[in-house]
Amino acid sequence: MAKQLTHLWVGIDAGKAHHRLAAVDETGAPIWSKKVPNDESAILTALGEILALSDNVHWAVDIAGTASALLLALLGARGQQAVYVPGRTVNRMSGSYRGEAKTDARDAYVIADTARLRRDFTAIDVPAQLAADLCLLTAHRTDLIADRVRLLNRLRDMLTGIFPALERAFDYADHKGALILLTRHQTPAAIRRHGQVRLTAWLKAQNVRNPDAVAASALQAARTQHVTLPGQDVAAGIVADIATQILALDDRLKQIRRTFRSHPQAHIIESLPGMGPILGAEFIVAAGDLSTYADAGHLASAAGLVPVPRDSGRRTGNLHRPKRYDRRLRRVFYLSAQTSIIREGPNRDYYLRKRTEGCKHVQAVIALARRRVDVLWALLRDDRLFTFHPPVVQAA
Repeated sequence: MAKQLTHLWVGIDAGKAHHRLAAVDETGAPIWSKKVPNDESAILTALGEILALSDNVHWAVDIAGTASALLLALLGARGQQAVYVPGRTVNRMSGSYRGEAKTDARDAYVIADTARLRRDFTAIDVPAQLAADLCLLTAHRTDLIADRVRLLNRLRDMLTGIFPALERAFDYADHKGALILLTRHQTPAAIRRHGQVRLTAWLKAQNVRNPDAVAASALQAARTQHVTLPGQDVAAGIVADIATQILALDDRLKQIRRTFRSHPQAHIIESLPGMGPILGAEFIVAAGDLSTYADAGHLASAAGLVPVPRDSGRRTGNLHRPKRYDRRLRRVFYLSAQTSIIREGPNRDYYLRKRTEGCKHVQAVIALARRRVDVLWALLRDDRLFTFHPPVVQAA
């Protein structure tokens, strides 16, 4: 039966332990179906069997994440490209087929037949090394930030129990010098014993900014407390350990900045007010290859910044907020726009103009974010990294 089919559509119901693959022909008839372990040799065997059936195989998968990473990489190595069929689409399409059963085999068949009927699904490209690194780092950063918040809350709680004046003296979330101080000095007696001169010299040796001010604030707090509280020595050791962990987390969080700035377009993206290394990295991960967008409007639509019409009969011009869009991409443009209005400039002027026109804060920020998409697109469209394909206009 090899090489007899003109076209073949393969649906992949991806999973962590195994995938279910199903193939259909031009008429939608099932041709091949198998449960394949998420293992390189098993996947390569299945791919060989499917590619032996037809020269033109169209692949579709319902998960474009870690569960399908190995499968997508092996497809890319074989010169094959898959499209992404959202789970919501699969769920709704399942209702149009006979029966109510819910199995992996049925889902794979629905994915394959849906890809056969629709040709507008987004293609999945195996990301470049830098984009893959940024994707992993931005996802890991979320967990690290959660750990940092937890450690800061624990640090403040422990300090309040043994040295409340020092807890009030600094904002430990944004003060690296205060955290460095806590790695060695946590009690009032220890700070008073070292004094202003020795404490300043030690902080200066640790490359703390404004060591005189940090030492003076710590010494002033130490002079307000002379009593030794129960469990103070044990708590001081815990505070020092927590402060060391927070500093180590901060160093790990800086890795995303270094990786992002190695991107060829980093300086262009950061030139847009409000777009720093963190949001810039998330933009690269969320937007992907800009050649998949015909113009700035398509990029704005993917970010949910373009209203969707809901017209019927004589009711026209009825616009509403879209429901299907990339939440991460929208977050990047919204937060960067909101940050840009802090300082005087064209962004703030445009925001204030929208407010005077009667827009609420969120509406004005979204309008500004939509405009900033055009600006960023104009900055990047002539860059060599991305190949832009302008829309084809057919003659009337």
